[in-house]
Amino acid sequence: MYRKLSAIVIPTLLAAGILGFMLYSVRADLSVAIANSVPAYILVAVLVCVAAWWLRGFRYRSILHGLSIRPTLTFATASIFISQTANLVIPARLGDIVRVFILKHEYSTTYSQGLSSLLVERIFDVVTVALLGLISVLFVLNVPEWFYEVIVIPLVAGVVFFVLLIVAGRFQTKNRYVGMVLTMLDEVRRVSLNLRSLLVLGLSSIVIWILDATVCMAVVLMFEQPLDPVIVILAIVIGNLIKTVPVTPGGMGIYEAAVAGVFVTLGGMPLATATLIAVIDHLIKNLITGIGGAISIYLCGDWVMPVIWRIFQKKVVEGESIGGD
Repeated sequence: MYRKLSAIVIPTLLAAGILGFMLYSVRADLSVAIANSVPAYILVAVLVCVAAWWLRGFRYRSILHGLSIRPTLTFATASIFISQTANLVIPARLGDIVRVFILKHEYSTTYSQGLSSLLVERIFDVVTVALLGLISVLFVLNVPEWFYEVIVIPLVAGVVFFVLLIVAGRFQTKNRYVGMVLTMLDEVRRVSLNLRSLLVLGLSSIVIWILDATVCMAVVLMFEQPLDPVIVILAIVIGNLIKTVPVTPGGMGIYEAAVAGVFVTLGGMPLATATLIAVIDHLIKNLITGIGGAISIYLCGDWVMPVIWRIFQKKVVEGESIGGD
């Protein structure tokens, strides 16, 4: 019991501590930054964020089509909303697993198909974010050396993974567990390694992350700061790549610190303003996620919450019922 509680309490306290320290350290300048803000830009940020979510749903539906699963756009978007909402409270991004069971419940998919769809989505996200970061640093002076490491490592990992996909197709095995891995890799290869998929998934991923950066751009304009789209994109890239390490729920605290750090060191932005921009940017995105997740859970049915709870307790096992029909 204590271990389960500490798995969520400690990361949550860490996130709260980081955010609290950031805001406390600039407390004297917060009122000035807020007084000079233009709240109307929040509406722009919200609308762009919602549009990005529907595009995520379109991309995920395309991934599922590659696995011969035919969901509606609404279902695809709702399933992402639910899993990402679960990630705000479930440690180590285990909330993603919720989507596997949603697919199984609604479309009788295999666990392999569900995991494969998640893997394809994650690979395109990470590689796209890193690629945008690599392009951005070409237009920015005095970039810290560790930025290159954060950006290049995911790109190299992505290349290695795609090479593995190609090579894995040549192997056969009678070992059950190795066979399961090869089956999943075969599904991932079928979804992603063809010209149409690369174009659809690649282009949609680029637009998704540009929209994600646009949300932050609207917040920058809200505080009447000079807008440098390249710096904003780089800040979003570093923030998202760093938060892929599941230290805190939803990357809270870690993401804000990284984004604010980029704005201060490379954008010359006042620390108080940079902190507010980073916090509000992430707050908008998390609120949209939470609201969308709550609506999606309601639409899917009351069987979803027990699944989320059981995953949190680490009691979901292969073959176990997930809530009935």
